Amino acid sequence: MVFDIDLIKKIYLAYPNKISHIQATLKQPLTLTEKILYAHLSEGEEIKLYQRGVDYVNFDPDRVAMQDATAQMALLQLMNSGRDRVAVPSTVHCDHLIQAHKNAYEDLIVAENGNKEVYTFLRDVSNKYGIGFWKPGAGIIHQVVLENYAFPGGMMIGTDSHTPNAGGLAMLAIGVGGADAVDVMAGMPWELKMPKIIGVKLTGKLSGWSSAKDVILKLAGILTVKGGTNAVIEYFGEGTQSLSATGKATICNMGAEVGATASIFPFDDKSINYLNITGRKEVADLAKSLMACFTADDEVIKQPETYYDQLIEINLSELEPYVNGPFTPDLAHPISSMAQAIKEGNYPENMEVGLIGSCTNSSYEDMSRAATIIKNAQDLGIEMKAQLIINPGSEQVRYTAERDGILAVFEKAGAVIMANACGPCIGQWKREGAEKEQRNSIVTSFNRNFAKRNDGNPNTYAFVCSPEIVAALSIAGSLSFNPMTDTLVNKKGEKVKLAEPVGDELPKDGFSVEDAGYIEPIADGSKVEVVIAPHSERLQKLAPFARWDGKDIIEQPLLIKVTGKATTDHISMAGPWLRYRGHLDNISNNMLIGAVNAFNNKTNSVLDTESKEYIAVPALARKYKSAGLGSIVIAEENYGEGSSREHAAMEPRFLNVKAIVAKSFARIHETNLKKQGMLALTFSNKSDYDKVRENDKISIVGLTTFSPGKNLTMVLNHSDGTVDKVDVVHTYNEAQIEWFKAGSALNKLKAQ
Repeated sequence: MVFDIDLIKKIYLAYPNKISHIQATLKQPLTLTEKILYAHLSEGEEIKLYQRGVDYVNFDPDRVAMQDATAQMALLQLMNSGRDRVAVPSTVHCDHLIQAHKNAYEDLIVAENGNKEVYTFLRDVSNKYGIGFWKPGAGIIHQVVLENYAFPGGMMIGTDSHTPNAGGLAMLAIGVGGADAVDVMAGMPWELKMPKIIGVKLTGKLSGWSSAKDVILKLAGILTVKGGTNAVIEYFGEGTQSLSATGKATICNMGAEVGATASIFPFDDKSINYLNITGRKEVADLAKSLMACFTADDEVIKQPETYYDQLIEINLSELEPYVNGPFTPDLAHPISSMAQAIKEGNYPENMEVGLIGSCTNSSYEDMSRAATIIKNAQDLGIEMKAQLIINPGSEQVRYTAERDGILAVFEKAGAVIMANACGPCIGQWKREGAEKEQRNSIVTSFNRNFAKRNDGNPNTYAFVCSPEIVAALSIAGSLSFNPMTDTLVNKKGEKVKLAEPVGDELPKDGFSVEDAGYIEPIADGSKVEVVIAPHSERLQKLAPFARWDGKDIIEQPLLIKVTGKATTDHISMAGPWLRYRGHLDNISNNMLIGAVNAFNNKTNSVLDTESKEYIAVPALARKYKSAGLGSIVIAEENYGEGSSREHAAMEPRFLNVKAIVAKSFARIHETNLKKQGMLALTFSNKSDYDKVRENDKISIVGLTTFSPGKNLTMVLNHSDGTVDKVDVVHTYNEAQIEWFKAGSALNKLKAQ
């Protein structure tokens, strides 16, 4: 079964004329990113040179994908949209709610029983609105999308920040919040700030221990966690042609860690090979005839400095493996300098667990190459020193890897094969002993490594690298081991050296699977009744947020002044809190509990100015709300970095937080705040952050004349009677200001 084939044929039929018309109108060569963006302009949107990083533009994406944790809130909003059927192909993927504990079989049974209410809700809503449903155990959303839905030249959005994974097949795929997904599913134009384009030229060819993962690990060190904000990273150069489609997907996937809107590779022979082996030869053949549409124009390749906003070059032949971390994915260490980094950072050198999987690295190629390293160690008589955990990316990958003996290699080494799901990558890991909070190091092939993210232990030092390096370090049991130069001692006392990894990019005998896990929606869902129990702890119908009252915000208390990172993990933790993702009231009890208070350097501890005691952040917000008060949150750089979870925006909205004022925002989170009718403001002068005091009563004035490009004023009324006035900047356009006035974008949509 080739999904969306009629849609793809229709899109491809119009593509050549669209691109020719765009080139003629703009009178300049086009990057690949521009071709796809302009080909997806909403009807009536003018073809002109939009200012990158400034202009908001409306687009019509081809499809929507949602994972089960974010789908709950997205579908609750869809139910309130007034629509009865999705306007574009859409899917739900059950991958986030499965906790890794014992093994795939037992954990899946526990998940299906424990999440039955949520899974039933998701399946019923999918049937009612015509949404494809991938059941628990089918696989991780982005691996499943790559195997089944991604197509060159397409444009999709997904309610997960790692949606750009599909860029490995020359698709422009963008992570969004649930409200954005609702717009597209409801047939409305989808708004995006026209992104800047960062060109990354790849030369040479990977060899030895280096892998595709090392490209993005190195790039993260160059760009940092905010260097790609409001930009698409477009890869080009002869080096791209030697990378597998899944390797390219890995690179695009982790572009989220530098804040990129999306990442993309050109269409090539590797794309064709992957489409063919995943049963989509028809798509491959159609795309081959449009090769020029799915690559940057020749003039762009010849003069990249003229057409890209930033240009970076990476020589794959010189690239060595990287190990990034701890606590941030942009702290990049070439493996040759890792031993020194351990000494300087006083990191725990003994490595306790190696984890291979996640949406970033769970392909057949990833499993194959890691397994050859484990097999080589077994042949050399080397015993594994660390625990090894494997999460295959999909049932198709798992089934094929089992058929080909790959999983048997891992199991012989004592590895535990977990479910085809996100698991430890998102904190769904019931790790024995984590509650003791002992200092330890783990190494993963994941994408993020924020404090507490994987196992809830703030003293777990998590490092991110390739599956190959995870395997090597797990064998050695030491973070300082460099497989390129170091030896190990086998059972006989001999010094031996691990061989360089090899493996199959794609399975020689093709992919096999008995039950991929897909459930087609029924043809007519109008009679499907979606039931939400009134006293459910997991699900709750959404009530519309209140409209703006037409007044300035006057003398509202400070809720918290956050110091340091404020990722979506800090704002709305995952892990055990995932069970409440469909219940806004309950999940609001985790609002900002991971953020550090600037006044006492503690988490979940803020001053109640009435009692003079420090209490939990949600408790104080609820106290203010019950008294008819709002509150203000102050933060530092890149507020909302990380996940696309809109709960991090909906929780403060629900608890009557009036504004988030930060030094800067991550793209998805800023949009999520706007969609929920919140004020997302930045300091005009970043040093004004220091003027905010613990007892301040804060006003935001200028809202009665709220307009694009016009700053607002934040008034800090200090307890000693003094006052500071500071300029705060916003990026709201006319439509977004209407969302604010209406109380949310959904309120505005329903009124139309």
